[in-house]
Amino acid sequence: MSAAALLRSSASSALRASARTARPTSTQWMHWRTFMTLRDHVYMTKATASGAGRNGTVASDGDTQLELDMAVPKAMGGRGAGQNPEKLFAMGYASCFLGALQRSAAAAGNKDAAADAAVHTVVRIGHPEEPPLEGFGLEVEINVEGVDDDEVIKAAHEFCPYSRMLSQGIRVSVKKL
Repeated sequence: MSAAALLRSSASSALRASARTARPTSTQWMHWRTFMTLRDHVYMTKATASGAGRNGTVASDGDTQLELDMAVPKAMGGRGAGQNPEKLFAMGYASCFLGALQRSAAAAGNKDAAADAAVHTVVRIGHPEEPPLEGFGLEVEINVEGVDDDEVIKAAHEFCPYSRMLSQGIRVSVKKL
């Protein structure tokens, strides 16, 4: 199996697996699975969404501020006149994976192997096939251009925080302010 096929398969499987097993608690359903915990925090950023949900505004806080108007894509019945969470996720994943690819090439002793690399991500939103899941789910496809070494691509997938998040899970806490 090629590295690209491995990435498509594992990212898709990880996304489907993330909500596979639900166990009841006293007042809510919690998804049960193993996940990664952090030993320390080397960087933190914050963002706020306000307005009309997917047709509202998002803004980041911190060292470099960014504010974007959001819009439901036309394919989902919206105006499509702004950004959407799937675009932002695809952009973040592509950037993060490219950094991991370059780091992995350097760690393998051949930093030039990824010098001209490009990472193309495809994020699809749709309805899950697995009952009883409702709502939407995501599929992710990662296509690596300009790197021939499958081991470097595999190492990048194992190192990339986005890939780890999808394959190993992350701790998420939801609180009222």
